[in-house]
Amino acid sequence: MQKSTSQKIKLGIFVILGTVLLVSALYFIGNRQNLFGKSIKLHAQFANVNGLQLGNNVRYSGINAGTVIGIEMTGQSQIVVSMLISEKIGGRIQKNAIATIGSDGLVGSMIVNIIPRKGEFPSVISGDTIATYSKIGADDMLTTLNVTNENAAILTSELLEITNKVLEGKGTVGMLINDSIMADDLKQSVFQLKQASTSASKAMAELNGIISSVNYEESVAGLLLSDTASAQKMRTVVDNLEQSSVNIEAMTRSLGTYISEIKEGKGTLNYLTQDEKFVKDLDSTLTNIKEATYRLNENMEALKHNFFFRGYFRKLERQNKKN
Repeated sequence: MQKSTSQKIKLGIFVILGTVLLVSALYFIGNRQNLFGKSIKLHAQFANVNGLQLGNNVRYSGINAGTVIGIEMTGQSQIVVSMLISEKIGGRIQKNAIATIGSDGLVGSMIVNIIPRKGEFPSVISGDTIATYSKIGADDMLTTLNVTNENAAILTSELLEITNKVLEGKGTVGMLINDSIMADDLKQSVFQLKQASTSASKAMAELNGIISSVNYEESVAGLLLSDTASAQKMRTVVDNLEQSSVNIEAMTRSLGTYISEIKEGKGTLNYLTQDEKFVKDLDSTLTNIKEATYRLNENMEALKHNFFFRGYFRKLERQNKKN
C-alpha cells in the first residue's frame, strides 16, 4: 500500500512536469506563430520560391514579423505565398514594400524578407498583396556558371586553333609574324606614313603662321573677313564677272558664227571682200562721184558769177553775215 502511494506520487509529478513542458512548448511555438496575438494576413506572388516551406519565418527590416502559413501554385509559373504578420509590425509595413525570398545565413532555411521603400504610403491591411522581387538562386548561379565554363572551354579551344595557325604562318597575322619581307614593307609603310604626318604638321604650322600674320585691320583679307559690306560688294563683283563671262561667251559664239558664214561665202561682208568685180565697180563709182562733185562745184561757182543768179548769191552772203 505504501509502495503504491509512492508510485502514484511519482506518476503525478511526472504528469505535472510533462503537462508544464507541453504547455510551455505549445506557448512558445504559438507565440512564434502568432497564434496568441493579433495578426494580419498578407500575400505575395513569386515565380520561384527556392524551397520555401510552411512555417518559415517572415522578417521585416531584419526583425521577425511572422511566419509562412500557405504556399499555393495558381498558374504555370505563379506561386502565391500567404504570410501571417504580427499586427504590431504590420502597422508599420507600407503598401509599397517589396517581398523577397532569401536564406537565413549560408546554409539556413529559406525566409521571406519584406523590405521597406522610400516614400509616404498607407499601411497594409489584412488580405493585401505586396510586390515581390526574385533574386538569383543558387541553382540559377550554378547553371550560369556551368554555361560560362562551357563557353570558356570553347573559347580556349578556338584560341588555341588560331594560335597554331598563326605559328604555322597561315592567315594575315601569321604572314605578318613569319614573313620578314612583309614585315619590312609594313615598317617602310609606317615610316612613310610618319613622314607624311610630319609634312602635314609642318604645312599646318605654316598655314597657321600665314593666318596669324594677316593684319585684319589694314589688309584686304582682313577687310573681306571682317567687313560684311565689303564682302557683299566683293560678292556682287564676282556675280558681275560671272555674268560678264556668260555675255562674252555668247558674243564669242555669235562672232564665231559670223566668221564661219564669211568663210563659207555668206553675207554682205563676204560679198564686199571676196567679189573682185564688185570692188572694181565700187571703185569706179566712187571715182565718178568724185568727178561729178568737182564739176558740180565748178557749176555752182559759175552760177555765182552769172548775171541772173548773182543777186541771189549776194543776198545769201549778206544774210549769212547778218546771222
